[in-house]
Formats: sequence, C-alpha cells, structure tokens
Amino acid sequence: MAVRPLGGYPSRAAAPVVDTFAGIGRHTTFYGRVLLHLPAAFVRYWRHVLKLIGEISFGSASLLAGGGTIGVVFAMSAVASTQIGLEGYRGLDLIGLSPMTGLMSALVNTREIAPVVASIALAAKVGTGFTAQLGAMRISDEIDALETMAVPSLPFLVSTRMAAAFISVIPLYLVGLFASYAATSLAVVNIKGQSAGTYDYYFHLLLTPTDVLYSLLKAVIFALIITLVHCGYGYYATGGPEGVGRAAGRALRTSIVAVTIIDVLLTIAFWGLRPTLPGLGA
Repeated sequence: MAVRPLGGYPSRAAAPVVDTFAGIGRHTTFYGRVLLHLPAAFVRYWRHVLKLIGEISFGSASLLAGGGTIGVVFAMSAVASTQIGLEGYRGLDLIGLSPMTGLMSALVNTREIAPVVASIALAAKVGTGFTAQLGAMRISDEIDALETMAVPSLPFLVSTRMAAAFISVIPLYLVGLFASYAATSLAVVNIKGQSAGTYDYYFHLLLTPTDVLYSLLKAVIFALIITLVHCGYGYYATGGPEGVGRAAGRALRTSIVAVTIIDVLLTIAFWGLRPTLPGLGA
C-alpha cells in the first residue's frame, strides 16, 4: 500500500487561517477605499445618490413590506418602546417608584433602545438589499462591465450607497426616536393610567439635548458600519446565487455583532463607566 506524504497537511490546515486574515485585509482595504471616494461620490454621482435616498427611505411599494425603511423603523421602535414602558412601569411599581417611569423612558430609549433598534432595522432592510444588489451584479459580471467602460465601480456602486445611507439615517432615526417616545408615553399614561403631568415632568427632567445628539451620532456610526459591511460582502460575493445568499447571511450576522460591540464602546465613551443622571444630581 502506498504511503501518502505528510507535506501537504500543514498547508491545508493553515489554509482557513490564511483565508480568514486575507479576508480581513481585503475588507479593511475596501472600507478605506470607499471612505476615500465618498466626497467624489457626492459631487460626481449626486443624481444616483438622490435616487438611492428615495429607495432607502420610501421604496417603490408598501412602506412595511416591499417599500422603504421609514415604516419598518417606526414600527419596530414603537413596539420595542411599548414593551419598555409596560415592563418598566411594572418593575418600578414593585418598589414604589412607578412615577419615575418617565426617567427610564428618557434614559433607556435615548441612549440604547432607539439607536440599536434603528440599526437592526437598517441592517435587515437596507443592508441585506445592498448585499443582494451588489452580489447579483458581481456574479452576472456587471461590475466587470462597468470597469470595462471606464466607470469606477467602487465609487459608483458603493460610495454612493454610503452617501445615501449617511443622509437617510438622520431623518429615519428621528422618526424612530419620536415613535419610541410616543409609544412609551402611550403605554404608561393611557394603558397603565399614570398621570401625564408626572410622566412628562420626570421625562423632561432627564432628557437633554446632549443625550439626543449622542444618540443621533450613534445611529449615524451604526449606519456607516452596516453599509460598509453589507456592501463589502456583496461586492466580493462568489459562487452564483447561492453564494449571494450566503454573503447576505454573513453580512447580517457580522453587522449585528459589530453594532452590539460598538454600542457598548460608544456608551462608555459618551457617558462613561459611571453615567450621571441630569436633573437628579447623581
């Protein structure tokens, strides 16, 4: 019986590690190139950017199903914040602090719930769409065709999407933040029966313009990360339609994990390890 040489086993064992580091390097370089071409995308392809803004925000069909992201962000923010109001009131009522539910609404919705919910909606609705679009163009050689016609594919296809996401996320997030505030107030005042004056007093006592600004900055950073990750996976998709599906799944998992990790880091950076409560002297 012939003896198989062992020389090939080390290289085959190291191949997954090498491929992983190669992929990280490819995506990191891709992100840098996209950000570098962002100003040119605003200037040269502004019509394409406006078209993408419309598709991201409103789409072409119903708002919740096949249309834009505004309805999805509004609905998800409202549902999540309703639960915050109901469970928050119940928990505080157990220790006799139910009048302070407004404090929790201003703190939790602004600093954590609204940015994370909006980013998840953006990743699921917009990010996966970017991955599928670019992946389909990659496997059908449309990206190579653009390069052949002397159209730089990365600025035209990716940097324009980054610009559109950057512009769109601000009004989209403000809609989601409004929905979160309104839903929590509805749950506490109209469902649980708390005094509207008491709720509003504690809510405005803790809510500050600085917190809203930091919250919006969080949402913008999350949108940029989601767009980069999803466009990167779509731009380098291989393996036909099945490969595009795998790329969309990997991009969604990567972006959600990245958002949760960066959310913790941004919270520490903005409010510190021991955050203070404005209006309470704590």
